[in-house]
Amino acid sequence: MAFEQPAEATAPQTNQGRTRSGALRSFTFSIYFSLAVLTSFFPGYFDSLGFTKLQIGVLFSVGPGIGIAANLIWAIVSDKWQTLKKTIIAVLIGQFVLMALLLQTDSFPLALALMAVFYFFQTPMSGLNDSQLLLATKASGQNYASYRLMGSLGFALSALVVGLLLERFGIGLIPIVILVALGCSLALAFLLAERQGSLKKVSFSGLGNVLLARKALMFLLLVFGIATASRANDGFLSLHLAQLGADPSIIGYTWTVSAICEIPVFLLLAKYGNRYHELPLLAAATLMYTLRFGLMGFVNDPAWIVAVQMLNSLSFGIFFFTALRYMQQLVPDRFRATGQAVFAIAWSGLPGLIGGIVGGRVFDEWGGHVLYRCSATIAAVVCVVFVWKAIANYGRKHEG
Repeated sequence: MAFEQPAEATAPQTNQGRTRSGALRSFTFSIYFSLAVLTSFFPGYFDSLGFTKLQIGVLFSVGPGIGIAANLIWAIVSDKWQTLKKTIIAVLIGQFVLMALLLQTDSFPLALALMAVFYFFQTPMSGLNDSQLLLATKASGQNYASYRLMGSLGFALSALVVGLLLERFGIGLIPIVILVALGCSLALAFLLAERQGSLKKVSFSGLGNVLLARKALMFLLLVFGIATASRANDGFLSLHLAQLGADPSIIGYTWTVSAICEIPVFLLLAKYGNRYHELPLLAAATLMYTLRFGLMGFVNDPAWIVAVQMLNSLSFGIFFFTALRYMQQLVPDRFRATGQAVFAIAWSGLPGLIGGIVGGRVFDEWGGHVLYRCSATIAAVVCVVFVWKAIANYGRKHEG
């Protein structure tokens, strides 16, 4: 099943419409800029405070768990208020305040408590912004990808520029950068158009029917497996590079390459992806995950790791959008909201917890190379299953 395309616009955009479109693109750029700082450089900030790798893993693993509840709670709040704009402003204010408090402590227990509350406001941000983008493109007839790629550009530019700044001024610049980035996002949020009724309350009626379906359960287990390996990479890539002697600019280049390489793949999949069956695409993507993590498990030169990260476009870029498309086929329309919630848990909730805690322990005990070899092994198992399912599916279609 292909992604539904928004209806064509019936009239050209007005000046006001173009202004709002520009504000939404700028806002998307800004929130992903902030996300890049949090993902790429905050582990190094905690490392500079003397936290162990396991402690850092725990700090970043609380987010996915908190996010499962936070997304539902903020969806209900948005429904009750009938507003996305005010909800976005509220979560950004919460992020700014919690981050300001977090940057004042070097105590692990207090940092853990503050990070948990911070993630309550931070994890719903991408979903709320996606709701804004989908409503905007539906109203204007523009392409969702033309907005979403601003997020990839923001992430890439942040990783590059902030890495260069940290190389020159040191890790102590992180507090200023993150607060300025969040402040800019908050200011831009006030320029967004109001969009009412944009979020539907997630219903869990029929959840048992979804989970007990053998085909859907197997798929979600495979998603969970590859996501666990991927979340471990997200949480410990920067620390692995630092362990190999990379300076902040190299760390920035690595995340920049990953983000930039996603853009053409996203655009190609949006245009041509529905021409290909999902299972072969998922098998190919998990093969790329296996190759990517396998190389990371043996490469010692940080410069080569930058090159390896180009495979992110063929692993995450293909897997995520194809998996969403496949999930649409597995879940009936009447359970669509429930199916999306279950997919979110399998992709980012539980894998984030396990990838952070177990990955941190493995990193502490045996180092980054062993962590990546473990991730490659998980990806290889998932790849074999997808290949087997693709072959079996092909055989059924050509019987007789």
